[in-house]
Amino acid sequence: MSYWLHSESHADAGPIYVRERGELHVVNAGAGGVQNAPRRARPLRLFSGGFSVELCLNGEDDRARRPRTDHFIFTYTKEGNLRYSAKSLFSLVLGYISDNVDHIDSLVGFPEQIAEKLFSAAEARQKFTEPVTGLRALQKFTEAYGSLVLCSLCLRNRYLLISEKLEEIKSFRELTCLDLSCCKLGDEHELLEHLTKEALSSVKRLLLKDNALSDAGLRRMTAPVRVLKKGLQNLLVLDLSCNPKITDVGIGYLLCFKKLSCLDISGTGLKDVNAVVKRIQTQIGLVQSKVPLKEFDHSNCKTEGWAEQTVLQWEQAVMEAIKPQEDLRSRTAQHFYGKTHRIEEVVKCKLVEAEPKASGNLQFYKEDVQNCHLPLKKEVAGSHELKNNKKRALAEQERERTSKQKHLCLTVEDWDLLNTY
Repeated sequence: MSYWLHSESHADAGPIYVRERGELHVVNAGAGGVQNAPRRARPLRLFSGGFSVELCLNGEDDRARRPRTDHFIFTYTKEGNLRYSAKSLFSLVLGYISDNVDHIDSLVGFPEQIAEKLFSAAEARQKFTEPVTGLRALQKFTEAYGSLVLCSLCLRNRYLLISEKLEEIKSFRELTCLDLSCCKLGDEHELLEHLTKEALSSVKRLLLKDNALSDAGLRRMTAPVRVLKKGLQNLLVLDLSCNPKITDVGIGYLLCFKKLSCLDISGTGLKDVNAVVKRIQTQIGLVQSKVPLKEFDHSNCKTEGWAEQTVLQWEQAVMEAIKPQEDLRSRTAQHFYGKTHRIEEVVKCKLVEAEPKASGNLQFYKEDVQNCHLPLKKEVAGSHELKNNKKRALAEQERERTSKQKHLCLTVEDWDLLNTY
């Protein structure tokens, strides 16, 4: 609202009265003003005659003028009427912080239960998919909560996701399982170098199947363990299958993993297999398995933790970024190339799976944990052996019985002859 004070311009209109502290005072008597009214000193004027005042309510920006609806929960009754209820103060504060999660200084010492809800709220708003602010917000959570954010990460055949979200993947700490199978990373990839850092010293299962690794890559990956006793010293399961550039020299670098309980080097370029098998058995204590181990079927490695849906959002964003390039092709060509692409993938998977069989199964395990890692076929074979042993024991008992019966069938004369000796 606006109000103008023009006392001088309206002098001819008549007397002007002002109420002050319950009393009425005459400011200007005017032409036909009241003559008998007592005259008092005119109060001091703070502003000039042409001064105007305007009162603005909620005029900061356009968004403030709009009615806020995110503070209410709208539902419908059985009669179909719209019903709304106010959200709790906790949910309002949680939403505000999740909208500005990248401005948080630190979450160290913050309660885990509240932090998980805050992470879920920010994840629902897709704050972690933003290029710069998403990485900064994710690092605040990983620095404070480590394995709770993500304890297991499966990136099998997701090389595009690795290239697009490499910094975000490197921010995860205290991982216990990491699956990088079929990603074709090579020896010089930055992620393989990150494996040697102290942030991933907690990794116990590392699957590097079909990654174009060579002896140089294994040498670089095992250097911290061999020299400084740091890095992947807690490794229990290691899969290096389908890397034909790994030779007998590269296997020698793996002997520093003293805690290793399962190893797969099928499909590698070994020259003297017998010597390598004997070396692994004597220096690490691993025995070659005659049947495939269930530790390397890649079914146990999954993405688990608070950021499970975040990884799926990253993958969806990467796939949507690829779609415009595919739309440039014609529909017929796209259908044709799509079919050949699918066929090539199937053939490639078959070749990858058939390659270890051609070179032989080179999977190793520790004898003390044999029952934990061998498949059910081994248990069935063991049950057959127990049955055979029982049959043999019963047969020996029958023989003893028959021999005793033969002795009991002796005549009195025979017993007298035996007693004379």
